[in-house]
Order: sequence, then structure tokens, then C-alpha cells
Amino acid sequence: MFEFQKLEVYKKAKSFHRDCKKLILEKKLDRYVIDQLGRASFSIVLNIAEGSGKFSKPDRRNFFIIARGSVFECIAILDILHDQKIIAQEEFDLFLGKADELSKMLFAMIRNLQAA
Repeated sequence: MFEFQKLEVYKKAKSFHRDCKKLILEKKLDRYVIDQLGRASFSIVLNIAEGSGKFSKPDRRNFFIIARGSVFECIAILDILHDQKIIAQEEFDLFLGKADELSKMLFAMIRNLQAA
């Protein structure tokens, strides 16, 4: 097992990606939305994994910043889907809660890697 696979943030990112993929399969979405949400949620997982393998703090930090940006991208997409009544308030709130937790975890990791 790789070290990043033990990270709680990685496990939560995988769960969030699975939730996004489930939404993609269940809802009638435009192709560009399917592509963008799938790629953005996958990007969170991949950037956490890749960043964990970097040796320098600035390199790791950069990948975690990108992962956090992808969390924000997912929420923007989900917010629009909510506005369009494609997802209900309860479903949006669940995604929002999970994304908020991911964002906070990544923010703490980024902050811990800042140059002194």
C-alpha cells in the first residue's frame, strides 16, 4: 500500500469522486457537464496522490492547492445543477458538506507546507 492511500483526505476524496460519478450516472446531464464534473472530482484524488509523492514542500503544496481548486470547481458545477433543479436541496447540501470537509483538510495541509 502506498502512503497516500492511508491518508484520510485521500479516502474522503475517493468517496466524493464516487458520489459525483453516481450523480453523473443517475441524472440526465449535458455531456460537457458530465465531462467537467467527472474530471474535476477525479482531479482531487489524483492531485492528492501525486502531491504526496513529491519531495519538496513547495511541490507538495502546489498539488494540494490544485486539488482544493478542483473541490471548488465541483461545487460551482453542483451549485448550477441545484439552481437548474437537477439536484434537490438535500442532495446539494450533502455534496456541500463533504466538499467543505475536503476543502478544510486540504487547506490545513497547504498551510502546514507554507515556507516559514
